[in-house]
Amino acid sequence: MRPDTPAEHITEAERLLRTAARYPEDREPLLLQAAAHLELAGERARAATLYDDLLTADGAPAEDPHLVKALKAANLWEYGHEAEARAIIDGLRVAAPRAAAPWTIAAETLEAHDELEAAHDLFSAALELLLTPGEEVPYATQSLLTGRHRVRRLRGSEHDDWDRLADTLHTAEVPLDELHDPKRLWSLGSSDPGELKAEITRLRAELGVYRTALSRPFPVAVLHWPAAELAELLAAYPALAAEYPDHAGHLTAVETALRDLHAAGTANLGIVTGTIPSYEAFAASEAASPADPNLLPLYATTLAARGRALPWPPARSAACWCGSGDAYGGCHGAG
Repeated sequence: MRPDTPAEHITEAERLLRTAARYPEDREPLLLQAAAHLELAGERARAATLYDDLLTADGAPAEDPHLVKALKAANLWEYGHEAEARAIIDGLRVAAPRAAAPWTIAAETLEAHDELEAAHDLFSAALELLLTPGEEVPYATQSLLTGRHRVRRLRGSEHDDWDRLADTLHTAEVPLDELHDPKRLWSLGSSDPGELKAEITRLRAELGVYRTALSRPFPVAVLHWPAAELAELLAAYPALAAEYPDHAGHLTAVETALRDLHAAGTANLGIVTGTIPSYEAFAASEAASPADPNLLPLYATTLAARGRALPWPPARSAACWCGSGDAYGGCHGAG
């Protein structure tokens, strides 16, 4: 059951902090989760301390400092530190991170505080940077299209190409134009049964979208082993040779599995990279043998839950996930 009360959120935050102390290699995603629970519990100053710890840790800089800064800005604004939050958001725009999440959090922070023009500009700047015309829109980037669509509806702007793309990607029963209609609040005070029924339908559609997102908070991930790690794995546990006949075949199988999942309609896909020490530690925590092939998908899921997944597919011009150094479009993304 998900935490619901402030006390439950604090309890969960404390559990995550203890887990981070036990698994320092996963410290960052665990501390970010703990900070989120502290925010929900109203402990915003304590959450800010965790963000600061991640950004100033000696010898262990944050793996995703832009994400940490965006979350810190959103939190600071909520408890009276608007000027500092704005400065952080301005810095993020200058830094131009290549991931969607920091942009989304920063733009939604501006939107939540009625800074619609600034939010629109930030959503647009992110899409100009992250979207390549003609390529598939990555799962994480879809939130930027949806957020920009929402802000433009609030501003009364006419639809443009990105709005139409957001409409195309939206899969809920109720269209985005209805969900983002700024006049919806009027229907809540209406005595017209038809208007109230329509609003209930829209709310159910929104709830369905949120439930889908909550049910998949991390990517459906496929496990990838670099060549040296795979050789060491098979030398130590020959029983796994049936799963991995050779490294080239393994790489092909990873790409094929992801394409099959995508064709089946699975969103939010990713790749996690295994290491022998991490895998053996996971096996020990599960009281299982590393030679058990049934442990492999559980290990992949655990790595994804700890924030270790690389989103798939990458842009065709980006480096391929396999580590070859070639562009994805000329490597495993070919064909």
